[in-house]
Amino acid sequence: MIRKVSRSILETLRYEVTEAENGEEALAKCKAAMPDLIMLDWNMPVMSGLEFVTTLRGLDGGTQPKVVFCTTNRDEQAIHKGIEAGADEYVLKPFDHQSLQAKLQRIGAA
Repeated sequence: MIRKVSRSILETLRYEVTEAENGEEALAKCKAAMPDLIMLDWNMPVMSGLEFVTTLRGLDGGTQPKVVFCTTNRDEQAIHKGIEAGADEYVLKPFDHQSLQAKLQRIGAA
């Protein structure tokens, strides 16, 4: 459901959206064509959002995309870990168009 909401919001912001079922698939897509923006869930199948962003940032061109992770975890230490690992911003679920757009504007992605 979150992917559908995210897709809808990002398309209204004129992003071309590609989806992945899990972190491993997303990394493969990034290796094929590095995107400008990545939205990922903190809890994903195959690898966590933290593992994904850490691996992404080590790839050729992996420092380029803006990364926003979506989470229900309000624990500041966990959020700080995500930012330290390389995420640019986070958004708490559930989110709406206005809150996501504000986060994207904050990092220069909207």
